[in-house]
Amino acid sequence: MSMILDGKKMTGRKELHEELQKAFGFGDHYGKNLDALNDCLSEICEKEPVCIKNAALMKDALGGYAEKMVEVFEDNGFSVTLSDDENEQEENKMSNIPTPHINAPEGAFAPTVLMPGDPLRAKYIAENYLEDAVLVNNVRGVQGYTGTYKGKRVSVMASGMGIPSIGIYSYELFNFYGVENIIRVGSAGAMTDKLKLRDIVVGMSAYTNSSYGRQFGFEGTLAPCCSYGLLKKAVEAGEKLGQNIVPGPVYSSDNFYAQGTGFSSAPLMKLGVLCVEMETYALYLNAAAAGKNALSILTISDSLVTGESLPAEDRQNTFTKMMEIALEIA
Repeated sequence: MSMILDGKKMTGRKELHEELQKAFGFGDHYGKNLDALNDCLSEICEKEPVCIKNAALMKDALGGYAEKMVEVFEDNGFSVTLSDDENEQEENKMSNIPTPHINAPEGAFAPTVLMPGDPLRAKYIAENYLEDAVLVNNVRGVQGYTGTYKGKRVSVMASGMGIPSIGIYSYELFNFYGVENIIRVGSAGAMTDKLKLRDIVVGMSAYTNSSYGRQFGFEGTLAPCCSYGLLKKAVEAGEKLGQNIVPGPVYSSDNFYAQGTGFSSAPLMKLGVLCVEMETYALYLNAAAAGKNALSILTISDSLVTGESLPAEDRQNTFTKMMEIALEIA
């Protein structure tokens, strides 16, 4: 008798646990410790072949835990089959749209999406730079538009604030909507006196205090990088527009209001980190995991060194050079 695990039914660890419990009678301790899963499998006498259908979806849901689970099955004498082929994977992607966060149909987004944090900035870009812009998403007020720029199809959609938010939107765009490139256009706080208000930084890599990277099953600290091709194009576009661009590492913080001992920029400044923001880390990791491309282009809106800052309206509407550079390389 074969047991089939279907990735379509497993959108998270809770669902996976329920499916395994139904098949094998596991206790609630699965999911808390992978060693417990191994112990449970060791107690099973009949070695049934296991077919994991739609394996790509399971891996999407569980990250590194899915591969570990397969290893545990095999270590305990199970024959594991991963049944995904290219056609099935494509069907799986399409079965996930629309999502709870994006209600756009298949093909609504261009291969390149500009991603500001602020929905009003997304609207500003669409209304002032795109021709024939069409609203393709407005779930939760997160506006997404698709139009053309200099004859090329381009999309723009907000990410919201923080790593969890951009993590959701960039994941769905990369993995479900077939987007190839996401260019974040956002604001950041300078961590060096060499950067002035309205200077433009491109993030070569991203440090963080977030635990977001743990889901990928990597034992250590990840500092993901941007896509070099996009970085090179951005620097070249900046030169053509007469805008100096400063490439370097950025810091993606999980906290805006730091508690306890507070936030100290000194160690990061010592390491040459240029600025602090809240999204790049998740964007770069999601791009790497999906085999896609990402770049953060950031305008300095305030300074941790001098205490200067730009008003909110300026952040929404006046970062035009950053927007133009992103559009030129889209």
